[in-house]
Amino acid sequence: MSERKFLWGSATASYQCEGAWNVDEKAESMWDKYLHENNLENGDVASDHYHHYKEDIRLMAEGGQNAYRFSISWPRVIKNKEGDINPKGIAFYSDLIDECLKNGIEPYVTCYHWDLPQYWQDEGGWLNKDVAYAFKHYCEVLFKAFNGRVRYWSTFNEPKWFIFSGYMSGNYPPCHVNQVQEVIECCYHVMLANALAIQSFKEMKIEGEIGMVASYQTIYADKDDEAYQQAIRNADNYCNNWQVETACVGAFPSDMVEKLKKQGYDLSFAKAEDLKVIHDHTVDFIGLNYYSPQYVMPYQGGETVVKVNNQGKNYKGNLHTVVKDWFEINDELMKQLPHNPWGMVIYPQGLYDAIKRCSKYHVPMYITENGLGMYEDIHQNGIHDTERIDYIREHVRCLLKAKEDGYDINGYFVWSPFDLYSWKNGCEKRYGLVAVDFENDCKRIPKDSYYWYRDEIKNNWEDLKK
Repeated sequence: MSERKFLWGSATASYQCEGAWNVDEKAESMWDKYLHENNLENGDVASDHYHHYKEDIRLMAEGGQNAYRFSISWPRVIKNKEGDINPKGIAFYSDLIDECLKNGIEPYVTCYHWDLPQYWQDEGGWLNKDVAYAFKHYCEVLFKAFNGRVRYWSTFNEPKWFIFSGYMSGNYPPCHVNQVQEVIECCYHVMLANALAIQSFKEMKIEGEIGMVASYQTIYADKDDEAYQQAIRNADNYCNNWQVETACVGAFPSDMVEKLKKQGYDLSFAKAEDLKVIHDHTVDFIGLNYYSPQYVMPYQGGETVVKVNNQGKNYKGNLHTVVKDWFEINDELMKQLPHNPWGMVIYPQGLYDAIKRCSKYHVPMYITENGLGMYEDIHQNGIHDTERIDYIREHVRCLLKAKEDGYDINGYFVWSPFDLYSWKNGCEKRYGLVAVDFENDCKRIPKDSYYWYRDEIKNNWEDLKK
């Protein structure tokens, strides 16, 4: 790509915003099945973006944004394991992309944001290597359908979270707990799928660039001795490096692989031909989703415990994380720092440090998610979300400082342009710049942050064009 413009945008995920879960011959996703069977709040309607996308994109354009990061729903596009295409699914995303382009919005497309087709989950999901090749086929369908209209492609969104939440903490389907062997195999298959998709992208000579989006938790410790430095390295491998480093340089971190071998995990599934595909097909860019850092300490003892908060201020449990023989979260230090109602530490400097640390991979970077989830009363005269404005402002300042310091950072996407379904947190955890009245036909109501972000983009745009 010749000249790289700076992207100011916002981001969503298909299951979290589209609704229309059984419309136009869409197949069932693993989330459809799991939430329905367990009678949990679901995304059947969500933000009803499927029917409001023109209004939503207009609001983005009027809000000064020049890019929209969205994901495509695999089960909306591919009907079955045989790979048959759903023309109605292709038509919806084609119309969405055209609407973006008509409004001067760059479509920034993610191929997979967690909504695996149930027909593949029934075959073992990401534990099944066949799914990596099915993903390759799915991506090829997208590349062919939208080539020339989409310049920015991402294979996956946050492999860590959908794998670890499915097979470690067990709060996402398939809800397995502390199944480390399964985690390792899923990670391998996903990174193979990432490389296979990149291989197809290059062989098909698709216009534009392809990357991957990783969750990034900047790792710190409050001591500098050898044990704490090793804990930082272990946590960095666990949280970040197996995604980012593997995608960028084409190999899993060698010390992580050796540690897994010494711990007795079976790595025999890793084949030389797969590792060559991973090595030879790396990303053109990396997207970093940054919300919060982690402060760690050396492992003290006990079994692995990984917990998450899906209840916000109502959560009464202990969120302490222990990864046996690797590291622990330093709870006492974390509690002293500013945090949101879900216990996530607020530390904007971590975004700058994430960019700085990832600069060693020498690929362009984007901050593909950053935002603040809040409880909000949207039925008032004006939605004055000052905390969200403060949060975004400070993180944007750190991003601009990184840009000024010469790091190859090329865009910023707020999560999210409008309120949406926040997985098992439901709809009360609001991230949007625009409110969605879920009880009133999903009416859109811009918040103060929407207008602030519009002005922030305008104020910074001229400087970035220099």
